[in-house]
Amino acid sequence: MKTLVAYSSRTGNTKKVAEAIYEVMPEDAEIVSVEDVKCLDKYDFIAIGCWIDKGTADKKALEFIKKVKNKNVAIFITLGAYPDSQHARESMDRIKKLLEKENNIVGEFICQGKIDPKLIEKFKSLPPDHPHALNPERIKRHKEAAKHPNEEDFKKAKKIFKNIIENLESTVCSQ
Repeated sequence: MKTLVAYSSRTGNTKKVAEAIYEVMPEDAEIVSVEDVKCLDKYDFIAIGCWIDKGTADKKALEFIKKVKNKNVAIFITLGAYPDSQHARESMDRIKKLLEKENNIVGEFICQGKIDPKLIEKFKSLPPDHPHALNPERIKRHKEAAKHPNEEDFKKAKKIFKNIIENLESTVCSQ
């Protein structure tokens, strides 16, 4: 089963998660930025990673996702929000909708990640009633996000993706 780990990363969060996932992929797997993928035809399984921008995949990842057709796909995302938040769930659901019509989604992983310092500076200038304005709760979340991804996140990602690969391989072997 030919495997690709493709990711888009702004601050390095998603790239780090991609590298952890890659460690549990089959020997002939490849890892590459979504911008550098040349040909999708040769892959049976694609792990797609992106960071969240405005509630969905970032622009580079969205362009890549449009090209993915008739594949087994798993998605991993990083974002500043808590992984179990409504925002994280809705963001993942939006990405899945983009892929599910023409692909078989076989798994997912959500990971909190540090927020781009440029964005935090921008948030400081927003009026208090703006949804992204800095307030005590948002500052607390930003401080927590700055601790991620961490070793525990990598461990979880590896476990999930190792199981995905094992399930896909057992399905292929039983056919």
